[in-house]
Amino acid sequence: MNSSITVKNTGLRKLLVDTAGPVATISIAQLFGTALWFSANSTAGDLMRIWHASAADIGWLTDAVQLGFILGTLVISLSGAADRFRASTIFVYATIAGAAFNVCFAWLSSGLVSGAIFRFGVGICLAGIYPMGMKLIVGWAPERTGQALAQLVAMLTLGTALPHAMRVMGAGFPWQMIITASSVLALIGAVMIGVLRDGPHARTRCPFPITPQATQARSPSVLSAFRMRPFRAATLGYFGHMWELYSFWTTVPLLVAHTSLSSRFAALGVSGVSFCVIGVGALGSLIGGMLSRHIGSAKVAAGALGMSGLCALTFAIGWRYLPTGAIAALFILWGASVVADSPQFSALAAKACPPEMVGSALAIQNSIGFAITVVSIAATVALFEHVGLDATWLLIPGPVLGLIGFRSATRDQAK
Repeated sequence: MNSSITVKNTGLRKLLVDTAGPVATISIAQLFGTALWFSANSTAGDLMRIWHASAADIGWLTDAVQLGFILGTLVISLSGAADRFRASTIFVYATIAGAAFNVCFAWLSSGLVSGAIFRFGVGICLAGIYPMGMKLIVGWAPERTGQALAQLVAMLTLGTALPHAMRVMGAGFPWQMIITASSVLALIGAVMIGVLRDGPHARTRCPFPITPQATQARSPSVLSAFRMRPFRAATLGYFGHMWELYSFWTTVPLLVAHTSLSSRFAALGVSGVSFCVIGVGALGSLIGGMLSRHIGSAKVAAGALGMSGLCALTFAIGWRYLPTGAIAALFILWGASVVADSPQFSALAAKACPPEMVGSALAIQNSIGFAITVVSIAATVALFEHVGLDATWLLIPGPVLGLIGFRSATRDQAK
């Protein structure tokens, strides 16, 4: 019985590798798994009506996911669990648990408090999905990590934009069914990774050292990665990128609504334009991935970060004077460049640390990076209420400080 199951799984694995390819399989599974992240966004209107909540109240559901993710990534990185167990195993179990929390949110939530608790649980589980997906990519395609991770981030970007598309389509299904559908997608992603498993280049530490000598021989704490200059530089660049990225994505609907774009593209509406601005980041990520094969991840990351910072500066200075067409072109360029650097920073960080520390290093990078987004989003949204579109000035320090911190990595790459 066991041998027949093993043979069957081996055949399915070969089918996935030969047809879709491991990178495409991981990217699709990651998209399905992280559908849990954005599932509540597409039902915000229904929840506001049913729970008599404001937009700010619903924002707590997003914050709950972010905080859960931060805690989860912090735990799996500092404990070393991200590298002591197979990435595919963590991915599968985390996805199943996340799908369960998501279904509980749909059918058992009675208000904001219970809803936030279930969403917090989803966030914790996402810590076993997003960084483990990146580790899986490294295990399958170490020779082209930048391009492979770009495909992964492209799918995640489409997932971020998807709620805006769903609002445009105006699906008339009950909100519980939409949430449940995202859990079904996540389970499909878990099956895909369960069949594919870890790549041939993946490494894990011994889960349970059984002797004092083995304990002393374990790989050092993930915090030691910050003593490595290339890792530290790439991570500082990533932190600057994260300050801008999620604040921009969060405020895109506000920016569109307060410019002439909302009237110029009335047929699309604010949600339709927002989907285009955020969704074009998938194309930017793919283009950046292809460029990384020719000029290196460091130059792509620095170029994209500089470009997005320049877009932010241009908009902050000129939004009062620029014509509608120029604002539209600026937003498309901004949306494409603001996320294109993300996979390249992760690729550089993965290459800079020992293979047996990759999972923990990416997890701690995610944890701190998303903690930064909580601060930047809150600050930008609060400032927007007082000064309107001039709040975009607050996005500029991210790319500037990120480029300063990343300068040494760019110099090392050029040598």
